[in-house]
Amino acid sequence: MNFDASSPPILVTGASGLIGSRLCAALAPRGPVVALDKDEPKRRVAAIDFVRCDLTSDAEVERALGEIRARHGGALTSVVHLAAYYDFSGEPSPLYETLTVEGTRRLLDGLSRFHVEQFLFSSSMLVMRPAEPGQMIDETSPVGAEWDYPRSKLAAEQVIAQRHGRIPVVILRIAGVYDEDCHSIPIAQHIRRIREKKLESYLLPGDPDHGQAFLHLDDLIDCIERVIARRKDLGSFQVFLVAEPELMTYRELQHRIGMRLHGKEWPTIRIPAAVAKAGAWIKDKLSTGEGQFIKPWMIDLADDHYPISIARARERLGFEPKRRLRTTLEVMLDRMVADPRGWYERNGLPYPD
Repeated sequence: MNFDASSPPILVTGASGLIGSRLCAALAPRGPVVALDKDEPKRRVAAIDFVRCDLTSDAEVERALGEIRARHGGALTSVVHLAAYYDFSGEPSPLYETLTVEGTRRLLDGLSRFHVEQFLFSSSMLVMRPAEPGQMIDETSPVGAEWDYPRSKLAAEQVIAQRHGRIPVVILRIAGVYDEDCHSIPIAQHIRRIREKKLESYLLPGDPDHGQAFLHLDDLIDCIERVIARRKDLGSFQVFLVAEPELMTYRELQHRIGMRLHGKEWPTIRIPAAVAKAGAWIKDKLSTGEGQFIKPWMIDLADDHYPISIARARERLGFEPKRRLRTTLEVMLDRMVADPRGWYERNGLPYPD
């Protein structure tokens, strides 16, 4: 990928997270990697230079970039910006602005004093407006972020467009990421509801033949490596949608989970959105402890449909996902059945009594 021990380092923000730690591990055998995060990684790798940094602070960003310059000089092969705030509870948080949006601004302003061959930003396919029946979503489709997380990603994209200066930019609008242990909040919650035979596992306020695109973590790492390898050929500003080209509908997902966990088809009953919203509101108010995952605001998004075209990524990056959720789901469910308590823990879920 035109990156070796003699190259300037690749800087990865959010490096202690699921994607960041996997990316750093993939890149480290080839050349120097600087991992930037406010939290120590779970496992320190000697070949990776870890620099602590809180992107919500101007002083912290200035200090951290000063350390990187002192240790590695003023050139960077690529900056892979993964750090962001997300929360599926729907509760408002100042971190969407101070970390995702302003953190991106602080980082770019500081990088203006470096020679940076490429700035890669991990955005979300959720910045796109859902598809109409019969349509596919591509990079020319309209944007329309519907809740705080994608709104913050779209705002950060706008900051990058305004402030990247001479630094070439690639924005990846990424589908929902998963791996064999799941590590996907929507999929994990879907599996949990069916395993525990919760009432809402039978009910769907949206079209069961709609669905959301996903992408295996290993395929995302491959895509990022391809972007870095082609950094000199992609121009000053590029946007790519990255996802699996095949989409599992909610109906198929429901059916496959029910068959594996309970040996029978799991019925999907479509109910009016108003009824679902009222039920979600009541359950949210009555829930205790970890609370109710499905919030009333989510009901409005239940009919959203995200079939993604990756034609541009295929053409410009040679990107072709090798895994499929349809296949990996079987492994995911096998691991959950073999060690349910460990699976719940790995996915941040409370184990039921």
